Amino acid sequence: MIPLKILVAGGFGVGKTTMVQAVSELRPMSTEAPLTVASLGVDDLRGVGGKTETTVALDFGRISFLDENLLLYLWGTPGQERFWFMWDELAAGAVGAAVVVDTSRLEDCFPAVDYFQDRALPFVVAMNEFDGTYRYTSEAVHDALGLSPDVPVVTCDARRANSVKQVLIAVVAQAARAQAVIL
Repeated sequence: MIPLKILVAGGFGVGKTTMVQAVSELRPMSTEAPLTVASLGVDDLRGVGGKTETTVALDFGRISFLDENLLLYLWGTPGQERFWFMWDELAAGAVGAAVVVDTSRLEDCFPAVDYFQDRALPFVVAMNEFDGTYRYTSEAVHDALGLSPDVPVVTCDARRANSVKQVLIAVVAQAARAQAVIL
């Protein structure tokens, strides 16, 4: 059995918790807490409409592939800037990450992209296709983010397990490519 740690990261309200919940084979652990008046002026709520809860520490789930010979342990990061201090601890031991983005708030994903580029941790960008938003091409998002040519951009619907599985396959492939380059 091969266990791999994968991070699910990105800005506030992009679908990280939803992604972990959609695909986890076990009941996922979540540290969702209600948004309160205390977060007004601290958390940027623009573009997150009816969001009433937020991750305050992490999300955790597990999914198996290849007849359970490959186990992916999913660690979802909190998206708000005030919780970024936890990312280093969550990233310890990870082989790669999915940076989830909402293309209607693309600027919110730059800190996550920078985080993984600065640490040379393999990642893919997962465009979460929210209902009612404009559908950009992968190439357009890749260019807008100024990603290096080797960073894939994939589309997904964080609510759909099969879509999330494709993102995770892309993360594992990206991590394998990075590992081959190191060896």
